[in-house]
Amino acid sequence: MDLSFYKGKRVFLTGHTGFKGAWMSRVLIGAGAIVTGYSFEPPTEPNLFYLSGVAENMTSVIGDIRDFDHLKRVFDAAQPEIVLHLAAQPIVRTGYEQPVYTYETNVMGTVNLLECVRTLQVPVKSVVNITTDKVYLNNEWCWGYREEDALDGYDPYSNSKSCSELVTHSYKNSFFADGKTAISTARAGNVIGGGDFARDRIIPDCIRAAGKGEAIVVRNPHSTRPYQHVLEPVMAYLMIAQKQYEDDTMAGYYNVGPDDCDCVTTGDLVDLFCDVWGQGMAWENRWDGGPHEANFLKLDCSKIKATLGWNPRWHIREAIEKTVEWTKVWMQGGDILNEMDRQIKEYLEA
Repeated sequence: MDLSFYKGKRVFLTGHTGFKGAWMSRVLIGAGAIVTGYSFEPPTEPNLFYLSGVAENMTSVIGDIRDFDHLKRVFDAAQPEIVLHLAAQPIVRTGYEQPVYTYETNVMGTVNLLECVRTLQVPVKSVVNITTDKVYLNNEWCWGYREEDALDGYDPYSNSKSCSELVTHSYKNSFFADGKTAISTARAGNVIGGGDFARDRIIPDCIRAAGKGEAIVVRNPHSTRPYQHVLEPVMAYLMIAQKQYEDDTMAGYYNVGPDDCDCVTTGDLVDLFCDVWGQGMAWENRWDGGPHEANFLKLDCSKIKATLGWNPRWHIREAIEKTVEWTKVWMQGGDILNEMDRQIKEYLEA
C-alpha cells in the first residue's frame, strides 16, 4: 500500500464524521490528500471525529446526504477526482426503529451522490461506494459469500444497503459505461478499533462496561461474525480507489473481510477483550430476544486478494489489542491523534 498516490489528490468523503470516516480522514490527511468531508454531525458523544481534531486539516462540511441541493453545491466546489461514499445509517436496530429514515439515507443518499458525480462537468476518475457484508441474501451457509451471490438483505438496514448496491450498478451501466469514471462497491463486515462509541456494537459495549467496572452484557453470544480492525477496510477502500483510478478495468464489486480464523462468535470475541483488558473483566449472557439478526455470515475475499493483491495484516487478537491501546490512551487523557498516527504507521509497516 503506497499512500503517496494520494498526495495532492482531491478527495470527496461522505460520512467523514463517523467512526470509520474519521480514521479514513486521518489516513488521507497523512497521505497529503486534499480532503472535503460531507456528513451529519458525529452520531455519538463522545466521538472520534472531535476527539482527534482531524477537522483542522480538511474541509469539513456538516450536511444531510438527503439534501441534494446542498450536497451538489459542496460537491461542485470541491471538484473531486476521487469519491469515497461512507455516509449511511449503519445500525441494524435503528433500521427497525426508523425504516423510512434508513432507506432515505442509504438509498436516496446514494442516488444523490451519484447524481453529483454524473452532473459534474469534469469527470470524477474514481468512485467507491461502501456498503456491508449484510447486503447478501443470507442462507447462513458455512462458506463465505462471493460477489456474484444474490443481494437481498433481510432487515431495513441490510436491505437498504442492498438497494444502494443496485442503485450503483444501475448508474454504472446507464451513465458511466464510457470508462471515464470508474465505480466500485466494497462490502465489509464488522469493524473494531479505537474511537467507536456506537450503540448496539459489542466492542463499544465492552468499553463502556470496562469504564464503569461492570460486567459486559452480551445479548447474542453464539452469533458468528467476521471481525477486523478498522484500518483493514479503510486501506482496502483506498487501494480499490487507486487501482481503478489508474486502470478502470479494475472497477467492480469487492468483498473486504478478514481471514477465516477471524470469524468468531460474539462470546469468543468478548473473552478475548476481557483477556486483553485485564483487571478481572468478565461478561454475562443476557439474550434479549431482540429483532432478527443473522447468526452466521462471512465473506469470501478471494477476488480482492487475487485482483488487487490485498490481504489482511492484523488478526483478531491484534485488532483487539490496538483497540484497547487506543481506549486506554483516551481514558488517561493522552494524545489521541498521536495514537492514531502510531497505529496507522504500524499497520503500513506490518
